[in-house]
Amino acid sequence: MLYPLKFHPIFKDKIWGGKKIQSILKKDFSPLDNCGESWEISGVPNNGSIIKNGLLSGQSLNQVIKEFKGQLLGENVYEKFQSDFPLLIKFIDANDDLSIQVHPDDDLAWERHQSFGKTEMWYIIQADENAELIAGFNQKMDKNAYLENFKNGTLMDVLNKEKVEEGDVFFIPAGRIHTIGKGLLLAEIQQSSDVTYRIYDFDRKDKNGNTRELHINEALDAIDYKFYPQYKTNYEDKIDQPIEIVKSTYFTTNKLTLNSKIYRDIKSLDSFVIYICLEGEGHIEHEDTRTRIGMGEVLLMPAELNQYFLIPNDQIKLLETYITKG
Repeated sequence: MLYPLKFHPIFKDKIWGGKKIQSILKKDFSPLDNCGESWEISGVPNNGSIIKNGLLSGQSLNQVIKEFKGQLLGENVYEKFQSDFPLLIKFIDANDDLSIQVHPDDDLAWERHQSFGKTEMWYIIQADENAELIAGFNQKMDKNAYLENFKNGTLMDVLNKEKVEEGDVFFIPAGRIHTIGKGLLLAEIQQSSDVTYRIYDFDRKDKNGNTRELHINEALDAIDYKFYPQYKTNYEDKIDQPIEIVKSTYFTTNKLTLNSKIYRDIKSLDSFVIYICLEGEGHIEHEDTRTRIGMGEVLLMPAELNQYFLIPNDQIKLLETYITKG
């Protein structure tokens, strides 16, 4: 009964959104004028994804989890999360800088919001010239030093800015202060949470003249003040084999650049697998089923479909992500 699943995107109008989700990823987000985020697979309450292909078309992700349980999620994943889908998959188009922000970890998010925390990763799909992002601090820091810089208006001076280009990867654990800079289109893989503490929003106003809510005090206990010598993930691209680019407690993500058909046996993962197509097109072949995947598409392979082929039409670039076992 289960098969590779595709979902209708959920488009989000953001003050900083642009046109690249349409112009590059070929997604029609009308009637919105601009689009900041396209939620591709979501179990977030009131934002659940709806299946758009095959016999289950029209059903919600949460409905099919309740029906198929471990067959869909993986037995261990279902035992841990029950009907709560544990990941949220997005595309983000920053036509302007996002706010300076931080996300709480699991403990703090549960205490305050009865929610998962929010650890995430970014893969840069396209970057305008000189585009930047912020991840972490650029010097040793503690709460008092942070507050002093915040009050003095010098917070931006102590944040780590990175020039970025296509293919760059950043892992953003809960607690790391960050923002996505103007001119970036990226894929985001994250825990299933929509909890964000906005620290600074560049004094922007929306079309009605209103500023967005800030969460300055809430952020203080969420921020990881530690300085790290490196924030960007280094990896080496290889052809026709998965390259692990992120492994965290919550999810593992591989990058695949394929020129040839490859076989995937993922029984040992005991998890669903999500494929995000970054470039090109191809097919996933499971027994007598062939499912197309092209640039900007996201596809969920149920856990019970654990042996299949990935077949590029020419060259295809994919992210492959699943729940880390353990």
